[in-house]
Amino acid sequence: MAKAIRTGLALKTFWGCALMGYSQDYQFNDSHFHLTNYIQKGITLDQMLEIMGDRVGRVALFGIPLQQTWAFQNSGDYDPQYYLQTDAPLYYYSFTDAHIASIYNQLTDEQKQRFDPMITGFNPADMYAVDHIHRVLETFPGVFSGIGEFTVHKEFVSSKVAGNVASLTNPAMDSILTFTAETGLVSIIHCDIDIPFQKTGKKPVYLRQMLELLARHPDATVIWAHTGLGRVVHPVTSNNSDNFFERSPAHLELLAEILADSRFNHLHFDISWDEVAKYVVSSPENIEKTANLLNTYNTRFLFGTDNVAPESKDQYFAVFDMYDPLWEKLTPETKENVLLKNYERLFDAASAKVRKWEAANLKK
Repeated sequence: MAKAIRTGLALKTFWGCALMGYSQDYQFNDSHFHLTNYIQKGITLDQMLEIMGDRVGRVALFGIPLQQTWAFQNSGDYDPQYYLQTDAPLYYYSFTDAHIASIYNQLTDEQKQRFDPMITGFNPADMYAVDHIHRVLETFPGVFSGIGEFTVHKEFVSSKVAGNVASLTNPAMDSILTFTAETGLVSIIHCDIDIPFQKTGKKPVYLRQMLELLARHPDATVIWAHTGLGRVVHPVTSNNSDNFFERSPAHLELLAEILADSRFNHLHFDISWDEVAKYVVSSPENIEKTANLLNTYNTRFLFGTDNVAPESKDQYFAVFDMYDPLWEKLTPETKENVLLKNYERLFDAASAKVRKWEAANLKK
């Protein structure tokens, strides 16, 4: 019942303090947060609420869909805590969704308003992925607002996943986005825009496939995580070719072209992750150009931390603080949209649609 009236409660929670005579001004909502890590360990929701305090309003809540194998023949007694610490494979860990739902359902109704749980424990290379998502909704009605973050192409990760590698051209991806459009689930997709260590001036390898997929599903609400960037998937640079099919605009110009295209009105970008922030704040010129893009398309970007099981407030807020030079360049309207309102608009709409779909389609 509490989730069924998410929109009203969210507004009441966010503005209610002012109505009672004191101000509660959150700095941001977090569109990208992992409660657990690659060995499915993390912090509790009580600890997370303590970290959020009065600075963070709401958080998109998910674990990590992949579990790192501890292969004794590979690392012996050393237990790897991260995927870069061993050559052993990763495998999909579907229990993450049940874990998130179970601990979320232990919260009070008021505490629940601070989190938007996401389904992420499915294999996007599997045609049965939709069955998993449907089963999670049926088992935990009233809980989830979206799917993700899930990965299609990711530097150093995709090649380690056991089984078939996810692909933007796999019909499983079409079935997933068809289902999210039907249910209203918002999707957070990690897909590198390019291959690692790409040569300067080359058109991003995965760009066309990603845009073709998105164009086929105009009713699916999608957040493209990190604007397609990564540790070694750097912002593309321009080669200024006269041939359109060879021309590669600079990364921010490319994002502007996508955002200006009405075929992709359902697409949003998040600027989560310190690896993305480092590109933005690397120079006054990059800060200025990024601010201009966000000011122009201020309803299409969301801020997220991409924190993984943070152990302290300092660790959690580090990404937000890295972006201080960018926040200073945004108009008041843009800053409010990127940090607060875009999140509320997308997740409130998703929650309302999913609750309506559940009421009409799930077994009583």
